[in-house]
Amino acid sequence: MPFYDQLLTETIAERDALFGLPVIQQTLAGAVSLTRYRAFLEQAYHHVRHTVPLMMGCGSRVGESHPWLLPSIRAYIDEEIGHEQWILNDIRAADGNPDAVAAGEPAYHTELMIAYAYDAISRHNPLSFFGMVLVLEGTSTALATQAAGIVQQQLGLPDSAFSYLRSHGELDLEHVQFFAQLMNRIESADDRRAIIRAARRFYRLYGDIINHLPQ
Repeated sequence: MPFYDQLLTETIAERDALFGLPVIQQTLAGAVSLTRYRAFLEQAYHHVRHTVPLMMGCGSRVGESHPWLLPSIRAYIDEEIGHEQWILNDIRAADGNPDAVAAGEPAYHTELMIAYAYDAISRHNPLSFFGMVLVLEGTSTALATQAAGIVQQQLGLPDSAFSYLRSHGELDLEHVQFFAQLMNRIESADDRRAIIRAARRFYRLYGDIINHLPQ
């Protein structure tokens, strides 16, 4: 079995648990408030702003053992630079205060996920980062575009308030294909276990972020 397929199979329980969270089901059913949407964007800002530093940390630790990964990591970095600014623009378009968000601190569960990401890369296995990629990009692909349409319809916000969700829902379809090809080149059993382990934890950690948004 290709490793990407194995990764999906061995994390399906955690994925289903995330997608089944009441807050996600409520949103898809149209039960969403402006407070919840802005809270989602705020926490997205606080973890997305760490994406590039995390990628750089991963790249700095795999150069000797996995030199073939470096061009792919560089491509990820080039693609992700500036995405946190999209989120601040969305917050402004949703009548929020982007300056206050940028100057603020992440919520408890957001900070835990960020801390785990740095720790897994530096202390456990740098390829653990790809467990986070699976969770965040896979979730975006499955839900982002659909959720953006529903939230916009319910709240009457302009298109400019959904650049983060819509761009990720569209762009990540290509990212997932690229990611699958990349994962299928991972041959080490230790690396595979580390990515699966991290993905399982990131599903739960990201689920905690979503589950603690305002009800």
